[in-house]
Amino acid sequence: MKKLMKGIVFGGLAAAVVSGATLAGAAQSTTKAGVTPKAQSQNLIVLIGDGMGPAQVSAARYFQQYTKGVNHLNIDPYYVGQATTYADRGEDGGKVVSGIVTDSASAGTAFATGHKTYNAGISVSNEDVAKPFASIIEAAESSGKATGLVTTARITHATPAVYASHVRSRDNESAIASQYLESGVDVLMGGGKQFFVTKDEKGKRTDKNLLPDFKAKGYTVVENTSALNALTSKNSKVLGLFGSSHVAYVPDRTAEIPSLAAMTSKALNILSTDKDGFVMMIEGGRIDHAGHANDLPTLVQETLDFDAAFKTAIEFAKKNGNTSVVVTADHETGGLSLSRDNIYEINIDLWNKQKHSSESLAASLEAAQTPEEIRSIVTANTWITDLSDEEVTQIMNGDGSSYKREGAYNAVISKRLLVGWSGHGHSAVDVGIWAYGPIADKVKGQVDNTQIAKAGAGILGLNLEKSSAELQSKYLYPKFKISRDNEVLYPAGALAKALGGTYKGDTATAKLSLAKNTIEVNLTDKTAKLNGKTAAYTVDVDNGVLYLPLNAFSQLKGTTLTWDALSERIILR
Repeated sequence: MKKLMKGIVFGGLAAAVVSGATLAGAAQSTTKAGVTPKAQSQNLIVLIGDGMGPAQVSAARYFQQYTKGVNHLNIDPYYVGQATTYADRGEDGGKVVSGIVTDSASAGTAFATGHKTYNAGISVSNEDVAKPFASIIEAAESSGKATGLVTTARITHATPAVYASHVRSRDNESAIASQYLESGVDVLMGGGKQFFVTKDEKGKRTDKNLLPDFKAKGYTVVENTSALNALTSKNSKVLGLFGSSHVAYVPDRTAEIPSLAAMTSKALNILSTDKDGFVMMIEGGRIDHAGHANDLPTLVQETLDFDAAFKTAIEFAKKNGNTSVVVTADHETGGLSLSRDNIYEINIDLWNKQKHSSESLAASLEAAQTPEEIRSIVTANTWITDLSDEEVTQIMNGDGSSYKREGAYNAVISKRLLVGWSGHGHSAVDVGIWAYGPIADKVKGQVDNTQIAKAGAGILGLNLEKSSAELQSKYLYPKFKISRDNEVLYPAGALAKALGGTYKGDTATAKLSLAKNTIEVNLTDKTAKLNGKTAAYTVDVDNGVLYLPLNAFSQLKGTTLTWDALSERIILR
């Protein structure tokens, strides 16, 4: 059986890598369904520096000290502790992984919903038939607050997605865009236009252009700085799409591509008009991307861009007087080391000598045919006029990763800057927490990343479990497979139990029961009976797991279940 669901390899084992309980701070985070805590703040601003580990923060601070004589980042005075980042156990390429090294989807699910999940899962549980977990943005939306998501990554990327969508795989960005339309989130700003328009319009969608639907729901669509600046507080709903994919890196931006601080300022102007308050998430998404590429000069610029957005947020919070602010990261990226080769020095005077990001050079580096072309590209973008034959050969050979010559270029640059990297992936180190307002006392010390969501809900008087229960009454997110006849089939035992029924089976027979209905399956001849009468179901057994079509479960439950193929979920009602 070859045709599995998108992301079926990401389905995980239910056990957490350490423990399902949070670490420090667990005692202050319990919220029972139906119990609403007393509000301490009207507004909440969450800022996420994607990939921003301790070394990234230090690098930005050192650079600012060297170039501007400013000894502290804007976030520094608000440091309160650190968070663990581990995920649930899961699968990667068919291999079971511990989850100790997280991705943005699972980490985001933790600090948005208060629940762990597997890498790649977007606010769904770690089960073969997953349940959706409500985020603090969704709980705020239900309570009447205004909500917003702002990022320099694609707005459909993992970190913003966990706050207002639910899919088994983060790669399903077209579904995430469609779910935003129904989410009620008032302000959406970032890149990712390609997931809102069709392939004929240079996008990725195979169904339709979503922009007319957003406009019909009252959203003003803006795509550049001029249009962003023209918005007023009367534009209560905004969809800002400032790039087909991610928003351009800081060193590559034109004047018509807004900074994260500019997006933040406009979003706050709009959201703060709501008398019931607001919740927003602001992500410095490209810190992570520069870390993946091992592009230190660009990473520093992205971190400072994020720090400037924090300044905008904290100034608002102090002036408003009823706003909590919390800052953290989902994980560290790249395994950054601010020294290398046993040399007790870093060449910080060279960190601002690169004109554009390595990403902007990738295509020309790959196209280069001669050593002279490589030298010309490097000289045009950097201070380097003495590129050695060894360095040229290193770049032309690539670094053996998916970054190819761009990765090798960054390896050459990094060696000259005297910084090191463990690779192009994430690491498992704890990340910092900075906070202001009533939330600060609830995230002090060493806590688990799930505490960010629980503390935020607590200070706003929101009940995440109640909001999750409402979502779970509407949707299930199963693993599935597609038959040779293009029929969608579901794991019978897991889905029957998720619907409230029972499943008993062995190698020869299986029995599914729910209320007064029973399905009996002969696994040998692959026939089925519903309440004793022959039923025309496709019966498939794959690696000992029985799969049945959705109409079998509709008849078992006695209600019509609907398959949402785009979001890969079952609609219960």
